[in-house]
Amino acid sequence: MKLLTFRTVEGLRLGIKTDKGILDVSQALTLFPTRDIPQTIDEVLQAEDNSIYLLQQFVRKMEQSNNSEIFLKEDSLNLGPCVPNPGKVIGVGLNYYGYLEKVNMSKPDFPHLFNKFSSAVRASGDPILIPSNSTEVDYEAELVIVIGKKARHVSKEEALDYVIGYCNTNDFSARDLQYMTTSWVPGKCCDSFCPIGPYLVTSDEVGDPNNLTLKAYINGEIRQNANTNDMIFNCAELVSSLSELFTLEPGDIILTGTPDGIVMTYPEEEREWLKEGDEIVVEIEKLGRLYNVMKQEEPQR
Repeated sequence: MKLLTFRTVEGLRLGIKTDKGILDVSQALTLFPTRDIPQTIDEVLQAEDNSIYLLQQFVRKMEQSNNSEIFLKEDSLNLGPCVPNPGKVIGVGLNYYGYLEKVNMSKPDFPHLFNKFSSAVRASGDPILIPSNSTEVDYEAELVIVIGKKARHVSKEEALDYVIGYCNTNDFSARDLQYMTTSWVPGKCCDSFCPIGPYLVTSDEVGDPNNLTLKAYINGEIRQNANTNDMIFNCAELVSSLSELFTLEPGDIILTGTPDGIVMTYPEEEREWLKEGDEIVVEIEKLGRLYNVMKQEEPQR
């Protein structure tokens, strides 16, 4: 399934992409009351496996109905983040062989970790703010792992059983702020620096997460073009390794690193940092296209 959220005057609602359009789950349940069906993305993330199955069955039933009222046109919706309230936003750096070769760095022995904050989370279509105190904002197309079950000390062989699905992200980074500390956090945690979506695609539909084409476009020009099979630590290894450090909870998201092609890897005289009006697209095979436009933050006085 491809799950999403969309904004209404009552708040975020759960939608599911189908051949007939976006199923408005709340509206469908109003017209076709059904027990044990998750009505929000948070309920989906917290649901037991059987509830996910029931939701899939409900979607099939709605697709077979002749009621057009429960299906919406996607281009008419104001999308929200596909995971609106992640408990943890965990970043992984230095995780593509091609990137390390470009910058002449050695392979880390353990995933290089940093964190973003929930205040950075945005949706496809939302503006991305260039901080008023930064002039070196960069893009990073990345695959996101979305945790669906509590995971602690899980093996690599079992790790993906704890994943509900995957989505696109753009790990925006203010390079002139990032290296203020060794943690990288100052340049990673800025408001709006973690757009995700448009869809949370369930694991069964994605298949192998470490064989997906990943691209980034700036104003229509392709800048990153790689495959997730170039990861140093693959998705199962990341989930397993992180679960050795702390408990992963449903709704936690893991940003898995970016390949070569970001501004920072260009020769200094050729670097063109992001500016107001730039259009950024992240496209990952099976996951759709994440679209955002840069906007200059106004200084606060």
